[in-house]
Amino acid sequence: MANFVMLAACMLAGLWLRKSARLPDNAHTVINTVILHLSLPALTLRYLHEMALDRSQLLPVLMPWMLFMVGAAVFGLVGRLLQLPASNVGALTLVGGFGNTSFVGLPMIETLHGRDGMSLGLLIDQLGSYLALSTLGVIAAAFYGAQGALQPGAMLRKLLTFPPFIAMVAALLLSPVPFPPVLREVLARIGDTLAPLALLSVGLQLRFDALREHRRLLAIGLFYKLVVCPALVLLLVLQTDVGRQAAAHVTVLEAAMPPMIGAAIIASQANLAPRLVSMMVGLGIPLSFVTVPTWHWLFAVSAALP
Repeated sequence: MANFVMLAACMLAGLWLRKSARLPDNAHTVINTVILHLSLPALTLRYLHEMALDRSQLLPVLMPWMLFMVGAAVFGLVGRLLQLPASNVGALTLVGGFGNTSFVGLPMIETLHGRDGMSLGLLIDQLGSYLALSTLGVIAAAFYGAQGALQPGAMLRKLLTFPPFIAMVAALLLSPVPFPPVLREVLARIGDTLAPLALLSVGLQLRFDALREHRRLLAIGLFYKLVVCPALVLLLVLQTDVGRQAAAHVTVLEAAMPPMIGAAIIASQANLAPRLVSMMVGLGIPLSFVTVPTWHWLFAVSAALP
């Protein structure tokens, strides 16, 4: 519960700071830069360095990759049918394709499933969501944010110089080397700044007049993220999971999470419809407090069927 209160408090603080004009209009860009260059790399180094993967965890870890690729195809088709600008398609692809599997996902797992599901939740978040964001997400942002012809070399350079990607590579290369306790503590403390800073940034960017402007795209993006994604994963785990109900349950819960804040920051940095992006996150998080427990109940009902 404390995690949810913190998320709401930071987003409301961002709204208040914007309305009170106590910060400049571009304050969110500074916060986003701090997150991308400090908070997110520290979090990646801290947790990915110590994680191990076995075959039983393959489907949960692959789940965010699958949902992003399905979403990219769906939103690409929607963009062609509705003749949307590339920035809108890119915003939907990034923010609708990646779920908030850490800051909302982990507290939800602890509440609805129990602490025994936290380790799998972390694997899904780090090797699934953040690894996919650091690779496919950065490529998508470069593709949709490109002005004129996209240069493959420039896109590769963006990927290789993306700080969380560098942190991910370092964490994997250094996995045989134990981190000193002091370093682990420092990385954890720095990584803990991500959630409050990210929600503060969302609040600073939130413009409720964008609700009317983007209502159709908000409905499409949030319907895919909050309804279609968990439905696809629920059908998949019921067909393929063999007696690993705990893993299946955690996987469905993580698939049901609202749009990822990290993906929203990358989309905003690439200037991909920032107003649409902020509304996707700002509406998606409170809506998920209703939709995720609903999928928790649907999983329990489905798992009990013969």
